[in-house]
Amino acid sequence: MQKIDVDDLVSLVRNYNPKTNEDALRRAYAYGARMHEGQFRQSGEPYFTHPVSVAAILTEMRLDDATIITALLHDTIEDTKSTYSELVTMFGADVAELVDGVTKLTNLQLSSSETRQAENFRKLFMAMSKDLRVILVKLADRLHNMRTIRSMRHEKQVQKARETMDIFAPLAGRMGMQWMREELEDLAFRVLNPDGRNSIIRRFITLQRETGDVIHQITQDIRVELEREKIEADVFGRAKKPYAIWRKMQEKGQGFSRLSDIYGFRVITTSEPDCYRVLGAIHRRWRSVPGRFKDYISQPKSNGYRSIHTTVSGRDGKRVEVQIRTRQMHEVAEAGVAAHWSYRDGVRAENPFAVDPARWLAALNESFANAEDHDEFLENVKLEMYADQVFCFSPKGEVVKLPKGATPLDYAYAIHTRIGDSCVGAKVDHLRVPLWTRLKNGQSVEIITAEGQRPQATWLDIVVTGRAKAAIRRSLREEDRERFIKLGRELARVAFEHVGKKATDKALKTAARTLGLDDAAEVLARLGSAELRAAEVVEALYPDLAVEKGEEVAAERAVVGLSPEQRFTRAPCCQPVPGERIVGITYRGRGVVVHAIDCPALAELENQPERWIDLHWHSGNHPAAHTVTLNVTIRNDAGVLGRICTLIGEQKANISDLHFADRKPDFYRLLIDADLRDAEHLHTVMTALEAESDVAEIYRHRDVSRKP
Repeated sequence: MQKIDVDDLVSLVRNYNPKTNEDALRRAYAYGARMHEGQFRQSGEPYFTHPVSVAAILTEMRLDDATIITALLHDTIEDTKSTYSELVTMFGADVAELVDGVTKLTNLQLSSSETRQAENFRKLFMAMSKDLRVILVKLADRLHNMRTIRSMRHEKQVQKARETMDIFAPLAGRMGMQWMREELEDLAFRVLNPDGRNSIIRRFITLQRETGDVIHQITQDIRVELEREKIEADVFGRAKKPYAIWRKMQEKGQGFSRLSDIYGFRVITTSEPDCYRVLGAIHRRWRSVPGRFKDYISQPKSNGYRSIHTTVSGRDGKRVEVQIRTRQMHEVAEAGVAAHWSYRDGVRAENPFAVDPARWLAALNESFANAEDHDEFLENVKLEMYADQVFCFSPKGEVVKLPKGATPLDYAYAIHTRIGDSCVGAKVDHLRVPLWTRLKNGQSVEIITAEGQRPQATWLDIVVTGRAKAAIRRSLREEDRERFIKLGRELARVAFEHVGKKATDKALKTAARTLGLDDAAEVLARLGSAELRAAEVVEALYPDLAVEKGEEVAAERAVVGLSPEQRFTRAPCCQPVPGERIVGITYRGRGVVVHAIDCPALAELENQPERWIDLHWHSGNHPAAHTVTLNVTIRNDAGVLGRICTLIGEQKANISDLHFADRKPDFYRLLIDADLRDAEHLHTVMTALEAESDVAEIYRHRDVSRKP
């Protein structure tokens, strides 16, 4: 790698900022070189070549002196004897704050466990909100480290590449620096899947040999059309990066030969009206591909990105993507949020499309404000960073921005939490649609609400925005608590009457104090949610009168009749539960599989008695850990599915999976996996469902095809 000396660096800055503080740049260069003297990178190069390379990357974005100096010094506080106060004295508080911010980001272990990662993500966004230039330096730092990653140990390469793919690449994209996102992704792809990347490159070489220089040919075709229309514009073409092609292959489930839009072209015009003239010329010459047109000029992205995207069937029927934008729009498309600090001819560039970083961060932070725990925050962050936007219209013509894959429920919560909570239906382009419909660009959405409607647990699987998920979870928590308190009061009444006592408020308050809980309401809520047993509450007050608890049976020893070394699993075909007659069948390499005695699958094993083991369930209290599939037919109406799920929960059974087996205009047939304690618990749940007026039919689903 060619060394960048101080004169080279000053020259790079002077190219776009002739009024740069050359003395400060030279002092920072000399100070950094002195501090890092004697330190070397894994490759054997002097360590200071790294900060200088990071600074050079930032000059490509034409950033201000403070950011360039920060790049030169970004590792001094962490890796040398330099101090914060010394940097304040020598380079000013602005630079010292930026260097300190980068140091704190470096110390965040972003690739650690989920909870820790979420906590650090929150810190990362807090650091960004102080001064966005901190993350610009950190991104340039990561880009140079990825460019030189081959000198690291393989395990370290994989860790850094995964962290880059999960965090830094999407963050660069979210900030509008698409070129950096693409390069980071491709560098990480080279480490994580070298064979996949090499196969893409080999196929490209083969394709070029077969078809010639397609990029040059199509570029010339576009130029001819523009000259015919007398439109002045620059045209550039390129093959998409190997990772972008690989991702498209995975998303579409297609091989390379069937993938069409692997080339991208940009047309840079002198004015906004010319953008639309170019679009007209291209669409007159080539057929546009339906559903592949986006106008980000009339509806810009939140990071300032403006451009027209269209995909057409070009030469020989090959699909090509064309992006059309003005020179100023192109500068923002390249620099993203960083365009705010760009310099040209010694002054801050006045680009009308550059987004104010404070506004951008405020919008980003607002979308995370409702997250009440670290995991929820991490989910929101990842959703926001990977989101491609969809623009929908309200009935009044107002624009609502949503991430790709958003539904009418996301739209309702984007307008107001109250609208989302009371949503019972939606119209898209004046037609009634299911709430799980995926919205498309330009659609008009109208939300239908009703008093008394409350969010349902199944909505969490429908929405994709962090705001909607947080609001639904909050409402469910509140609603569940009220319901659990009501149910808990009834359970307490029955348990206390069983020992000849009354569950008075005073008795419950005393029980709460004995059990170390906040108040009587908390006792009742935990009773209703099955976190606390009624016998425990009675025992807390009347130890001598408490009913016998019975033995809790551990899941691994629920079956009696096995030798100590034998392990068992429940047969998926008949799903036996405690209380039913059972038999064990031995399988080579699988241990013992427990079947219900009336399981049809046993007929095939009648001639193999040596594999049969006489078993029975352990007596005692079994945990609700035995999954049984219920086949339920319910009326297709608003709120019915939510009530069914609630009813099952009220019987202290957990729904582990739910699958729509059949959909009709008036009825749905569902397969519901419920985790139950025993046969009595199964009978209770089925009886409760059978009594529900919206349930047309219910029976236990047994699938003989699901053999062990």
